[in-house]
Amino acid sequence: MRERIRRTLIPAGRTSVAVANDLIVGLMAISQDDRSGWIDHLYLLPGWIGRGIGTLLLDRARRELPSPIRLYTFQCNQDARHFYERRGFTAIASGDGSGNEEKCPDILYEWREEMP
Repeated sequence: MRERIRRTLIPAGRTSVAVANDLIVGLMAISQDDRSGWIDHLYLLPGWIGRGIGTLLLDRARRELPSPIRLYTFQCNQDARHFYERRGFTAIASGDGSGNEEKCPDILYEWREEMP
């Protein structure tokens, strides 16, 4: 994973890192296509979960990406699912894992900006 981050995510741009005490404690990579914004990766070191860092990164994505914003997470990752659902993301599709590297069943989430 470190090699992929170093060789692929960071050179592609649109990757943000969260730093605390000179330690990278999280990262987020975003992109967009002609229909939506995407959170391609959002990771935190386990000891840094629950400190508001994920929310700060998510808020940055909402500022930088067009609505709707989409992302995938694994069906078995209950903590991630709860995190996104509490922040207004809705599950719009599920897959059997055949479309991802890990071959794990996943869920496609979407967030839409509320119109005034």
